[in-house]
Amino acid sequence: MSHNAWNPVGEPSRGIAGLAERSEALREAAALPDAEPRELLDAAFAELDGAIELLSVWGSGDDTDTGAGDPGAEDRASESLTAERRLLRAVFQRAPVPLFVLAPDGTVRRANSAAGDLIGSAPGYATGRPLVAFVDLASRAALQSQIAAVARTGNTRRLKCKVLGPSGSIGHDLSVSRIELPDGQQLLVVAVGGAFMAAPKRKLDSHERSDPLHRMTRRMDTVSAVTRLLLDNSTFSEAVTLQRCARLLAGHIAGWVIVDVERAEQLRRQFVIGPPGEAAEEMARQVRGIDPQPGTAPWQVHLARKPRLISNADDAKLLGTAADGTSLLMMLGVSSLLIVPIFDGATSYGTLTLARRAQDGRFEIADLALIEEIGEHLGVAMRVDRMFRHRASVAEALQASLLPARLPDIPGLDLSATYLPAGQGLDVSGDFYDVFPVPSLSGAPGWGITIGDVCGKGQEAAAMTAAARHAIRVLAAYGPDPGDVLARANEIILAGDYEDRFVTAKLAYLQWQGRDLAVTLASAGHPGPALVRSDGRVEMLGGGGLPLGLFSSAEQPEAEPALQTLRLHAGDLLFFFSDGVTDARSADKAFFEERLADELAGLAGRSASETARAIQGVLVGFSSDELRDDLTILVARVTGPPE
Repeated sequence: MSHNAWNPVGEPSRGIAGLAERSEALREAAALPDAEPRELLDAAFAELDGAIELLSVWGSGDDTDTGAGDPGAEDRASESLTAERRLLRAVFQRAPVPLFVLAPDGTVRRANSAAGDLIGSAPGYATGRPLVAFVDLASRAALQSQIAAVARTGNTRRLKCKVLGPSGSIGHDLSVSRIELPDGQQLLVVAVGGAFMAAPKRKLDSHERSDPLHRMTRRMDTVSAVTRLLLDNSTFSEAVTLQRCARLLAGHIAGWVIVDVERAEQLRRQFVIGPPGEAAEEMARQVRGIDPQPGTAPWQVHLARKPRLISNADDAKLLGTAADGTSLLMMLGVSSLLIVPIFDGATSYGTLTLARRAQDGRFEIADLALIEEIGEHLGVAMRVDRMFRHRASVAEALQASLLPARLPDIPGLDLSATYLPAGQGLDVSGDFYDVFPVPSLSGAPGWGITIGDVCGKGQEAAAMTAAARHAIRVLAAYGPDPGDVLARANEIILAGDYEDRFVTAKLAYLQWQGRDLAVTLASAGHPGPALVRSDGRVEMLGGGGLPLGLFSSAEQPEAEPALQTLRLHAGDLLFFFSDGVTDARSADKAFFEERLADELAGLAGRSASETARAIQGVLVGFSSDELRDDLTILVARVTGPPE
């Protein structure tokens, strides 16, 4: 085809200039209030067909007379060709319709300004990406097939599909044509026509989308909400923290939120939160059962510890696939992803993936900064949660080492003990108790019961607790006098250099004398015990003596333990306790010590375990589950003389 066949005026530069003028006129006409979109679209397609034909004629070389025989004609022709190329590029960029130039495989080679406005990014953002990445999931397969058909046949094709813009997906008419360059290279040109379907309303209204200040305020509110959520994590539960945060983000930022956590050097899917509804819940259960595999986007983010923003997901396998090969991206119906590491600055605990459907718009750089900060908050929270869990397990193990694993079976006695830490049990208590055999002056078998409390908590208190308990037990194995045993234990503790700490302790020696159980009590500043007779009478026995670890008997004669003797009969009960029982307070500031005797009187005749459980239950209710100190109870009930 000659140039004159296409342009009666006769000069290609004038043809390009005319195209530029008409394109500008169409742009101005489209801005008029009473513009007819369909007519303008038809005119734009006509101009596009002319531009494609002009490109073909211009590239073939039939349109320019180089002026053979004129020495300067070649230079003038080159300058004219360069100018025409510049003009043609300007026309392409200023065309009133969005235009994409594609490679035959559908990869964007160039996009004009209108195309950039359509997708909500600079035209260069589309370069190198497949065009199908900028349409919704349902339209991708059809568009790719049409592109392949045009590349194969050269026939122009038109189709309707939804293009992903900054505010969601909007239906457009697309026209795909093929052009051939002089060197034989083939390119495709895609023109996007007027919208046939408006973008669906997002959760965020138009004011919020258009007002930067409003969006910034919303993001700050989200950070504040997450911060309050993390600070309110009184349970120190990693699972609770992650689930609450995922639900919060699913309601504010994304349609789907996925949390993956590293377990044994593998990423494990922890939570999947989606839109409300039974269908979404069933889909969430399916996705939750599929752990991310190496090579998927969450794996890459976790290993690199770098966030990843995928405004338009072009790889359907970014999130992996189900067992039947179905893409999780297609299953969830999402097109925009934001994945950040859950990272505390030193350790990556997993990833946080946010996904949006086409109608919800796509993620932006500002969203990346927000979610990256939340990922850091979560990383610090997980580190703290794990630290507290570790401390709790260490405290539990250490506390268990300070208490007997089980109480011995003693003929004629029913024994029971209970221990309840105050607070979260993150610090080792100073309470201890023990039951062990002891010698007696008469040579008959005897048993010792000790209970005590070390001032303070923590590792130092635990060390002193272990020293006091084991010193009393070892000394009692060779000493028939409980008062002497506590006095010697006092000297050992004083030599241990435990700074300003001290120990209150009670040591009881029990020995059968006929049908009576003789008891000798030695006290070093510890309260009780309570003596409950079988008929319900209750006597609160005094303490006496000074705590161990304060003074030696040489320095202070009052440091000698106080002694007391009594006899028990069948049905009588000794109720040993720590000061966590007597110091417990109610909401109206009353002390449980005032109720203890009455509660014990009502339990007369009960077994040791029933008595211990009942007092613990009443005390916890009395203090509204807020114990001021650790609670330790040991009950010894006389069942009768052994055979």
